[in-house]
Amino acid sequence: MSTEVDLEKRRLGRARFAVAAVFCVHGAVTGSFATRVPWIQEHTGASAGQLGLALAFPAIGSVVAMPLAGTFAHRLGGRAALRVLLSLWTLSLVLPSLAPNLVTLCAALFVYGATAGMSDVAMNAIGVEIENGLGKSIMSGLHGMWSVGALLGSASGALAAHLGSDARLHHALAAAVLTVLGLIACRGVLDVRSAPDAEPPPRFALPPKAALLIGMVGFCAVFAEGASLDWSAVYLRDILDTSAGVAAASTTAFTLTMAVTRLAGDKVVDRFGSVRTVRAGGGLAALGGVLVVFAPNPVLAMVGFAFLGLGVAVVVPLAFAAAGRSGPNASQAIAGVATITYTSGLIAPSAIGGIADATSLMVSFGLVTLLAFGLVVGAGVLRTGARKSAGQLGTQDVATPGPRA
Repeated sequence: MSTEVDLEKRRLGRARFAVAAVFCVHGAVTGSFATRVPWIQEHTGASAGQLGLALAFPAIGSVVAMPLAGTFAHRLGGRAALRVLLSLWTLSLVLPSLAPNLVTLCAALFVYGATAGMSDVAMNAIGVEIENGLGKSIMSGLHGMWSVGALLGSASGALAAHLGSDARLHHALAAAVLTVLGLIACRGVLDVRSAPDAEPPPRFALPPKAALLIGMVGFCAVFAEGASLDWSAVYLRDILDTSAGVAAASTTAFTLTMAVTRLAGDKVVDRFGSVRTVRAGGGLAALGGVLVVFAPNPVLAMVGFAFLGLGVAVVVPLAFAAAGRSGPNASQAIAGVATITYTSGLIAPSAIGGIADATSLMVSFGLVTLLAFGLVVGAGVLRTGARKSAGQLGTQDVATPGPRA
């Protein structure tokens, strides 16, 4: 029996590395796109306002399409669904750079976001099943690998931009390479399948109540993350009168802080548990918000943004993991949580700007501080279900969704 369990753990370990590679590929697409946004703006002739409108469409596409991921997984199985959806996502990278005007750019970004959201749900659902089987936290590290992929993609994009390459050529080559790497990685992921007699999930249905509560915790974290990522440089420049270089460095430091914390987060979660980790992170993030609001100099403000990054970094991975254990249909619950968090990321930048126009950026980050404290209050909803051991998953490359012990 122990031999079978050991074999199962080794199989799950290989599947963990495979899905980590999938997360890295997914992040690399985002990084590759983000660095060429200036080229795309120039190519389409979009103004700053028009570009802002267009950049809302990836989130809109994601929110609309994510509930469909469960249907794909039910019909095709987890591995085949991820293979299809990830390939659609990597190939969609070429669409924005091909758009000749604002209308086609919005349409391209809608498709880009839709494929991103569906593949995101599929890979997180598989990650949750592997975490359950291993009996230890891996979701924070998987999201850390996404951040690594984003950094690698942005580095290659920055090099391509520095060399003055056409974004259409750059994205075509990147899409081809990432599609191949994604297909290779998908060969090793866990093939999560529904029971033969299971009812297909509804295409558009509200997630379970537990998933809604979990989603609100994710909402607070993503709002703080989005606000810090998009507005930290502006805050340092406008409120504390720093140079453009120092302001930009604060954003880079925040991103690196998020990536490193996620890569190291699993050990913390395994030692202290999801609830205590999120409560401590919420307290740290709230402290960071207070430092930002009352900082008399740029150094203290940058420390505050670093605390915000440290505090919220692992919340979304833990929210996805808790959602996957909250009911019989992991994909549906994860899709519900992902929809709420994506919505938060969509509205955070504009909400911060709107409040700042009416009052000031200091007031805006006062709201961020309150939402960060909401993590302390709401962390208890992440105490959902328990992970299965490797022996409970069975020896077949199949996992059937059902209530988790």
